[in-house]
Amino acid sequence: MTPNLTNILRVRGLTQTQLSESTGIPQGTISRFDRNARHEAVHLFLISRSLGITIEELFVVEEQEE
Repeated sequence: MTPNLTNILRVRGLTQTQLSESTGIPQGTISRFDRNARHEAVHLFLISRSLGITIEELFVVEEQEE
């Protein structure tokens, strides 16, 4: 599972600063979102609610080969 926030913001024409302002999450935390392996549940809820998407849509699920 790979974070997809940077791509979502680019497609919507939004900046990290704008998302920070609408969620109350520090811009630095948003900047690190796609690099982090762990995410705070509250951040996931705030970001998904602000963007009008599901938490699942914040990530790209990669198929695992067996």
